[in-house]
Amino acid sequence: MNAADVLADAFGRVQEVVHEAVEGLSVDDLHARLDPGANSIAWLVWHLTRIQDDHVADAAGREQVWVSQDWVGRFGLPFAEGATGYGHSRKQVAALRVDSAELLLGYFDAVHEETMAFVRGLRSTALNRVVDDSWSPPVTLGVRLVSVISDDLQHAGQAAFVRGALERR
Repeated sequence: MNAADVLADAFGRVQEVVHEAVEGLSVDDLHARLDPGANSIAWLVWHLTRIQDDHVADAAGREQVWVSQDWVGRFGLPFAEGATGYGHSRKQVAALRVDSAELLLGYFDAVHEETMAFVRGLRSTALNRVVDDSWSPPVTLGVRLVSVISDDLQHAGQAAFVRGALERR
């Protein structure tokens, strides 16, 4: 197994958790918040997808799927085009509304497809390339991708937790 295979497997696991957390949910369940300060499943999945899209597109030197496939228009959110959810307030979390689980999963799957195409083409030596020199030490492609996977799995797990809490109500 090479580095590209490991990364593809990890991103595949993210996809499994996201689908398990979202599939079959009603619009009300997607937007339910366990308390006024909690994130909804819709916000968590949108946010993790936006971060993955932003970071992988930057590393790959391509436009984000959010823009290139007009997901920004399909979602019609009251945020700036480049918003990823990072630093969102309670009010902004509440403002994220989606029409269906299918819309949310459609965007996620489109980003996943682009991510998989990118990581499957990587050679191990590419993981040493610096992609962000604003940090000390500078961030390599390998570190960036592991960071995205870690963030994705945390938020997907949170979404799964919220779903489980909703199902027990």
